[in-house]
Amino acid sequence: MWVQAQLNDQIAQAQAVENAKHLAQVAVESAQELAEINQAAAQDASTQLLAIKDPQQLTKLAQPEVAQEAAKYAAAYQAKVNKVVRNGNKEVAQVIDASIDDARDDLVKFVKEATKTAPAGSEAFVSAFKTAFESSLQQFDQVRATATDAFANFEKSVDAAMANIQGQYAVAKPAAKTRKAA
Repeated sequence: MWVQAQLNDQIAQAQAVENAKHLAQVAVESAQELAEINQAAAQDASTQLLAIKDPQQLTKLAQPEVAQEAAKYAAAYQAKVNKVVRNGNKEVAQVIDASIDDARDDLVKFVKEATKTAPAGSEAFVSAFKTAFESSLQQFDQVRATATDAFANFEKSVDAAMANIQGQYAVAKPAAKTRKAA
């Protein structure tokens, strides 16, 4: 039994290391994607600025049409960043969900093994323990629900921040000209 427990601990530690490696890989990939998005945006901006040859070209950048294009560009940039954040968030949520399932399964297996070899005369204790154990398993479902809520709230926060940023870049359309009565 002791060797089995030691083996289970080693397996759990190996799984934790694998989860950490996977999360680190997700973080690196997300950082690379964000760096590529930012590099492309910086190149576009610098190309436009370097193309300015005189002050008249600079004043054209302040025209509503150009500002509207900049807002569209900012919205596209924002959508790319949002996608990277969501994909990373989804990966982390999947790892946590799998970890909760693994921990729950390991605990159920341990309790079955432990109660299977209970001494004669301890049936009442084993029954009470199993009842308490079953109710404690509901905690896993609560942890899963809390984690799911946390990730959903994170995505809502990202969406709200992105909408706020997009609202700051939005350009009001010029008012329609009214005809003067002759």
